[in-house]
Amino acid sequence: MHLSTEDIFPGVKARLPEDRYHRLDRALTALFTRTTQYTSDGLPFIITGDIPAMWLRDSTWQVKPLLGSNSPDIITFLINVSKAQFKYFLIDPYANAFNPEANGNCWHKDFKDQSPWVFERKFELDSWASILYLARKIYETYGVVEHLDENFNSAIELMFKLAKQEQQHDSNSYVFMRKNAPDNDYLSHDGKGAPTGYTGMVFSAFRPSDDACKYGYLVPANIFFASELRHLPSHVAHPTARLIAGEIEEGINKYALKDGVLAYEVDGLGNYELIDDANTPSLLSLPFLDAMSSEDGLYQRTRSMVLSEANPYFYKGKWASGIGSAHTPEDHIWPIALAMQALTSDDKDLQLQTLTILEETDAGTGNMHESFHVDDPRKFTREWFSWSDMTYVDLLLTAYSLS
Repeated sequence: MHLSTEDIFPGVKARLPEDRYHRLDRALTALFTRTTQYTSDGLPFIITGDIPAMWLRDSTWQVKPLLGSNSPDIITFLINVSKAQFKYFLIDPYANAFNPEANGNCWHKDFKDQSPWVFERKFELDSWASILYLARKIYETYGVVEHLDENFNSAIELMFKLAKQEQQHDSNSYVFMRKNAPDNDYLSHDGKGAPTGYTGMVFSAFRPSDDACKYGYLVPANIFFASELRHLPSHVAHPTARLIAGEIEEGINKYALKDGVLAYEVDGLGNYELIDDANTPSLLSLPFLDAMSSEDGLYQRTRSMVLSEANPYFYKGKWASGIGSAHTPEDHIWPIALAMQALTSDDKDLQLQTLTILEETDAGTGNMHESFHVDDPRKFTREWFSWSDMTYVDLLLTAYSLS
């Protein structure tokens, strides 16, 4: 697909400073010429950047800014991205990343019966919520139902079934071991994960950083998933969805509220993590996900905690302060988290200031990276990370009221 930036967002050039228009144009051009490939069935395959695989979660946030466009070609493109996501989900609902064809390419073959379509088979609840989010937003924004097809219906039925199963997590049902790997790259307790008690929440083996959960119930992912179950398009809404959402919400209220704020992870046995991670879904990102009001007192208290030194992954330095991750080195913060801090605020000055910080910490490359050192942005991780580029685009469009 060869669309100009003006085709996607008519009149945008006249409404942006020249340097920011150039960055927008660069990011959109890269999305369609470098990041998007097409599979033999004609569906888009959105690689994450410098890794040639499509993550279900990442691909949602890579195309999410396009929801501000009314171009018929963009609408068709988004419909087809959603179709591709559900196609892959049905191949393996426990996988987080896929190949464009059944070529057996993978980080590691972690399962004897791993599908050759699967690049990585880390069970991440946010993957499920993310594909539901994109499908819903397409429907709400454009009123189209083409993507809510037989595959979609089959996928949500399977999602319901597995969600009920993972509420009563059998530690033998999903075991993830990886030899000669860091501790955060596989599940503890011989690959079964730490013990959990029933809460009503749904077990998640890994965080959206692809790092192992310390405790089995990832709170922001559960809040996001419950929200999407409650907001399924009306003609596909299902009593089971409301039932699961209610059980998750009861579990959040009973087990995830700690010291007046939301914990990041809990196990239902009394253990919890009071942190936040840079990746979306995070506690910080809940209003962005339509999962909690930014004015909610609980959210505001939680936001204050995660944007302070009470969060061990909050770093301050000469160039910026913000949230990092166990996934990246100490004192590295993520452009995604910086953008999310601004996207979850109505403060236009903060949004514009954050754009400037992001632009000044790209090490002169013109690209947003996965993370950068707070005292030296020339030290960064991942040369090309499309999710980060497109979150910058999301903030740019929001700050200038273009979406």
